[in-house]
Amino acid sequence: MNNDCVAVRLKSKLKQLESDAVRLKSKLKRLENPDPRFLKYNSLYPTLTDHTSILAYPETRVTTLPNGLRVATESNLASHMTTVCVSIDTGSRFETEETNGVAHYLEHMLHRGTLKRPGDDLFEEIENMGGQLDVATSREQTVYTAKVMAGDWPKALEILSDMLQNSTFDEKQINDERHTIMDEWVESKNALNYVLFDRLQAAAFQHDPLGWTVLGPARNIMDMTKKDIQDYHSTHYAAHRMVISASGAVKHEDIVEQVNKMFTQLPTNPITSTQLVENKPAIFTGSENRQRDDEKPYAYFGILFKGPSVTDPDAVAVLVMRTMLGSWDKTTEPKGSQLARIVGIDELTEYVTAVNHHYKETGLFGVYAAAKPDRLDDLASAIMQEISKLCYQVAEEDVMRAKNQLKFLLHKEQHKAEEIGRQLLDYGRRIPLAEFFARLDAVNVATIKRVANKYIFDQDIAIAAFGPVKLLPDHSWFRSRTSMLHF
Repeated sequence: MNNDCVAVRLKSKLKQLESDAVRLKSKLKRLENPDPRFLKYNSLYPTLTDHTSILAYPETRVTTLPNGLRVATESNLASHMTTVCVSIDTGSRFETEETNGVAHYLEHMLHRGTLKRPGDDLFEEIENMGGQLDVATSREQTVYTAKVMAGDWPKALEILSDMLQNSTFDEKQINDERHTIMDEWVESKNALNYVLFDRLQAAAFQHDPLGWTVLGPARNIMDMTKKDIQDYHSTHYAAHRMVISASGAVKHEDIVEQVNKMFTQLPTNPITSTQLVENKPAIFTGSENRQRDDEKPYAYFGILFKGPSVTDPDAVAVLVMRTMLGSWDKTTEPKGSQLARIVGIDELTEYVTAVNHHYKETGLFGVYAAAKPDRLDDLASAIMQEISKLCYQVAEEDVMRAKNQLKFLLHKEQHKAEEIGRQLLDYGRRIPLAEFFARLDAVNVATIKRVANKYIFDQDIAIAAFGPVKLLPDHSWFRSRTSMLHF
């Protein structure tokens, strides 16, 4: 090949390279300055600067009425159901020793008749619509929930407004309901898990309303008067302590309009639950409540530590700790947490479950269990070993497993009217699922160790036990295990 041919080919190659360079330069220019005509539907660059609406999906809309009543909704117009819920920032902890049980008594009386609906017509009216009315009283909140078909929510809301504002508190019905509540009280004494929970609360919060039962003592139930019930209603069922929440097939504007029309006669007492708690905060007391009864087939016991309040950032880590300890009973395979595997494989217990409870200014964290008398010592050792290990020996895979389990459960429970109301009362706002997941993701091995050392290591405990508990170690034994890093 002569030199002329080589020169021609090189010249052609150079020209091709120059042409490619021009095209690349033109393409780069288009990327830097895209023509909006071609990017109308598919921009190369994100144009959304605020992702709040995506992260907070489904949107929770909240309106506060002039009387302080909050209305919150999460709409899903494709749903065939609507849930309407009234959540009230009050419960048994806001009672006196003489009226302990009145919050629960009031809950019963509110569905025993109004001027418009005598007797049990309230429940029947909801049921005739194919719906369901549920009521529940706890230590800090009271909740009334109506679940109905999509088009029936205005009627359900009107029934709830009638209950809360126009109940008659008829003397005869108060006396009739007294027997119903006493039957419930007797049944509660046979529900051993319920008994254990109440005794643990009493041990953890001695001489404090948080340590009292929701039902109250039998003498209070028998002595409860119409005035007691009405006084509690007028003091604690104020508009500013209520949230009306709805989820499902409902539009926010529609429910706000109806609430404005219907809820016009609520009490106006200005006192808040926060003021009441600040005046008398609950104090955790390390103590033991033990009742021996060798005739029972199983021993029931629980160990509780003081925990964080509902708004404390550590509450998320404690939730992960509880899930790491897990639960087990004889109907399940011994897998999951190390505690479940130990007690399941060695058949140390009938059941064991980690628990946590969060209140306005404090909380509880620990384990409940039931076992045969001859396994109590081994079971107690296994429980305290796994609890104490949270302070110094935490596996990353256990933390991840617990966080994944919580994400699954939270996703199932998140979009409910009851949960909307609870969060507005607890936090003053709705926490989006994405935010809660981010809080869970922030918990790691170091977080667990820090929080466990804060609430477990060398900390006092409350213990409750009943049944054949002779072989259950005493309070000092459990207490000593909180500061031992090796067994």
